[in-house]
Formats: sequence, structure tokens, C-alpha cells
Amino acid sequence: MKKILIILAVILLGLSSYADGVKLTGEAQFDWVDMSQIQRDSTIEHYKNILFGDDGVSILSKSDFEQKFAPFMKDENYKLHYSQAKSGMKENDEANICAFFFKKDILLIYALQYKDNLKNVYYYNAYGHLQYVDVISDNYPNFPYNSKQYRKNGKLVSAIYFTSPDIQYMFEPDGDFIGIWYKEKMYDKNGKQTVKRTNWGI
Repeated sequence: MKKILIILAVILLGLSSYADGVKLTGEAQFDWVDMSQIQRDSTIEHYKNILFGDDGVSILSKSDFEQKFAPFMKDENYKLHYSQAKSGMKENDEANICAFFFKKDILLIYALQYKDNLKNVYYYNAYGHLQYVDVISDNYPNFPYNSKQYRKNGKLVSAIYFTSPDIQYMFEPDGDFIGIWYKEKMYDKNGKQTVKRTNWGI
């Protein structure tokens, strides 16, 4: 359950936390279900190559990760941010906020996307200790862009390619295809719907 919530977090924040006044580009044309299997496999391979090619995923050692994200390893205002996240606040003056609950009322983790740098999202536990970081590509928030989520030990959690606000291709750390999101529904490599998300597009 925890892994699923964390993997979904990057998608939800990516959809919901664009800067005011920024023009977004990208059109959603969803024909995944109608494609042949050869076409789907080819599309998956195309986005996998983009995400995991020579200039794709970089693996960070734990020490490199801690050095790179040193100012964010501890959320000094965690009591305030935890309270804001639990109460349902989506933003404050400094950051966009996203909360992830277990059984509707237990706050499992909260995420902050600081408005002065929208290309990173920081995920904290209830005590304000950094657990994950999303690293978003430079062309964000214009489409297409990609996002890669890392654990605090520098290991990759997931990689996602956003072609539009409605469509994202999601991959495991080893490059295995998880599925394609179209709005609130995810479809597997065979075109079958697998899961739904209830708060798409917030």
C-alpha cells in the first residue's frame, strides 16, 4: 500500500501544482485500447528509451544524495506542514502541499513542492524526515516532460513520462512498464484497465 501511494504521488503533484500564469502545452489523444499489440509495444519501447537512455536515469549514492539535497533532509517546519497537509491544505505561501493517507485518516506521508523551484518535490514522514525526492525535467511545466522519483538512499523508485495533462507512461526502476494513465484510469501493456485514482486532476 505504501509503495502504491508513493508512486502515485508524483503523478498527482505533477498534475495539480503548475505555476500560475504558465501556459501549458500538449494535447491528449488516447487510443491505447484501440492500438494493436505491436503498436503498444513499440510505444512503450519508445518512452522507455527516452527515460532510460544514455542521458536518462542517474543513480546517486546515499552520500551524493544527502549532499545534493542537504537543505531538505529535514523539514524544520514539519509540525506546521504536517498539520496543513492533514487538514487538506493544497498550498501555503511557500509551497504546494499534497497529503497521502492510510485508511482515510492516518497521514502516511506529505509532500512539498516549493514555489521557487517547482522541479523538485520532497516527501516527508510525520517527523519531517525526507523519504523521497521527485526530480522533474527542465521543460516542466510544458509538455512533454518527465519525472523520476528517488529514495533517500539514491535508488530510483519510478520514472514517468508526461505527454499531456491527461496521459502519463509509468515505469519501474528496472524499466519494466507499469502502465499508462489516462485521466483517472490506468491501462496495462495489453490495453486492459487495471486501477483507478479518485483524485485525478485536483
